[in-house]
Amino acid sequence: MNVPGVSRGFNGRRPGRRPDRPVLWLASTSPQRTKILHQLGVLHQIVPPTYVEDDPHDADPVELVLRHAQGKARSVWREGGVVLGVDTTVALNGRIYAKPADRADAAAMLGALQGATHEVVSGLCLIGNGWEELHHATTRVTFRPLTAEEIERYLDLQEWEGRAGAYAIQGKGAALVEQIDGDYLNVVGLPAALLVRILAQRAPGATPLG
Repeated sequence: MNVPGVSRGFNGRRPGRRPDRPVLWLASTSPQRTKILHQLGVLHQIVPPTYVEDDPHDADPVELVLRHAQGKARSVWREGGVVLGVDTTVALNGRIYAKPADRADAAAMLGALQGATHEVVSGLCLIGNGWEELHHATTRVTFRPLTAEEIERYLDLQEWEGRAGAYAIQGKGAALVEQIDGDYLNVVGLPAALLVRILAQRAPGATPLG
């Protein structure tokens, strides 16, 4: 069976590379996750997942991201490879703030997050032959107080589109943030510290550091 984005016969290693450098299948089309993997030196190939997400506002954030990460990874996994699935959401006071439906929805999200501390929760699923790792990571992010005018100016930048919580911390959204407690890259979209730790155990050599 052919897998989108992966050449036929792909076995988790890229031709021409040293055999001690496994290549991950990334079950995501997120450019931020690809950039982080490049930053970490993790060889990977993108395989768009077929899993369909559902983000009810009253869901438990940890259960939600774990289910989504696992669903994405399982939707593309084939024997012989190592697959990475990730999902990230924003939670505040028991409410999920996923990707906004439109500008008005994004404005409401930023209005709720301003001046408060929210949680960025990511689920991470790694699947290989005969094993599956499912974990989550949480980073606490505090927004400074924002005026309605500041929120509107940020919305004009259109960074809110397709972003959980309606902001991009790696972009102009950094100006909204007052404090971070935890893994910064988790807020960008991939819990890097957690991933590196698991790769060291399950796929030695996946990063240049081992």
